[in-house]
Amino acid sequence: MPRTVALIVAAGRGHRLGGPLPKQYQAIGARSVLRQTLEQFSGHPAVEAVQVVIAAGDRVLYDAQTAGLVLRPACIGGPTRQRSVLNGLEALTDEPPQIVTIHDAARPLVSADVISRTIEAVAASGIAGAVAGVPVADTLKRVEGGRVAATVDRQGLWRAQTPQSFRFAPLLAAHRAVAALGDSDDTALTDDVAVAERAGLEIAMVEGEERNFKITTEDDLARARRELALRRETRMGTGFDVHAFGPGTAVTLCGVEIPYTQGLVGHSDADVALHALTDALLGAVAAGDIGQYFPPSDPQWRNAASERFLRHAAEVVERSGGRIVNVDVTLICEAPRVGPHRDRMRARVAEILGIAAGRVGIKATTTEKLGFTGRGEGIAVQAAATVEVPVED
Repeated sequence: MPRTVALIVAAGRGHRLGGPLPKQYQAIGARSVLRQTLEQFSGHPAVEAVQVVIAAGDRVLYDAQTAGLVLRPACIGGPTRQRSVLNGLEALTDEPPQIVTIHDAARPLVSADVISRTIEAVAASGIAGAVAGVPVADTLKRVEGGRVAATVDRQGLWRAQTPQSFRFAPLLAAHRAVAALGDSDDTALTDDVAVAERAGLEIAMVEGEERNFKITTEDDLARARRELALRRETRMGTGFDVHAFGPGTAVTLCGVEIPYTQGLVGHSDADVALHALTDALLGAVAAGDIGQYFPPSDPQWRNAASERFLRHAAEVVERSGGRIVNVDVTLICEAPRVGPHRDRMRARVAEILGIAAGRVGIKATTTEKLGFTGRGEGIAVQAAATVEVPVED
C-alpha cells in the first residue's frame, strides 16, 4: 500500500450550530467530535500519520482533546476551506506522502470501510483521486422566487462526503494553482474534488454511508450522540412471492418492464420481485408484511406501481433507526431471461432504496422444468435483506 497520510480539516467555526464551543470540540458521548474522528484515522491500518488543520484560536482546546494521540504537529488554517487544506498540504511537504486522504473533522461516524475504499480506489488505479458519496434518493426541485420552477433529474447525482483521497503531488499542484490566482471565488470550492476538477484531474466515486453525515446543526449533533449511545446489530429478513402468468405483452420485474409474450396477474402492477423484497425489508425490522400496509382488497392499490410498496418499506426501516446493508433477489422462472436486464434491475432497486447498486444482488434460476414455474405458469421470487438497527442495552 502506498504511504498514506490523513489530513483532518478542523479549522471551521460552525456558526450554524452555535454553542459555546466550535462543533468539532463539542462532546458526543465520552469524546469530542474531533477526538472521535481522529481515532478513526489514527487507528486505521492504511494510514501512516495524521495531520490536523486547526483555527488559530483553538490551540488550547485542541491540545486538551488530543492528549495521548500520536499526531503530526497541528498547522493553522486559512480564511477559507480551500486555504486551510492548502496549509495542511504544505505542512506535509517535508515528507510528502504518496496518497493524502482528506476528511472533515465534523464527520465523526466515518467507518474504517469507507476510509479503505477511497484509499484503495486510488492505490489500485491510475486515477488522481476518489471521493466517498451516496446516491441522491430524494426528489430534487429547482426553486425560483419561492416557487418550484422544475424537477431536477437525479439520475447520476450523488451527495459527496469525505474522506476524499488523492495522489499527493497533483492535488498539491491543483491547490497551489487556485491560490496563485488569488481567486476570490475559492469559497465556492467547498471540497477538494472541486479543486481537482478545476485542474482537470480524474476522480472516482466510491460508496459512502448515510451514517457518515456532517454535523452542521443542533439536530445533527443530537443524531450523532444517539448513534454513539446505541449498540447496533445486523438483522435479516426474507420474503417470498408468486404471481401467475396471464394476458399481456410485458412483465415488470424489479421496477423494469421486460417485453414478453405474457403478463403477470396481480392487483397492483404484479412486480413479484419488489413484493418479495418489500416483505424481506419489513421482516428484517419485525414490521409485518406487505398485505398489512397494502391489502389487495383495497381498490386504491389497483394497478399501483410496486415501487411505492418498496419505498414505504424503506421508510419503515429508516423510522426504526435502521440502515439497509444489502438486499438480494432470486427470480425463479423458465422465462423471460433475466440476464440482459440485470444491470437495469439492480440500478432501479438501488434508486428506489437510496443505496448503492453494489448493495443489490439480482439472480435468476429455474426449477429444471419441475413445478408451476417449470411448466411456465408463473414466476416465484425469494428475497433477502440485511438491515443494521440500533439496540438499546
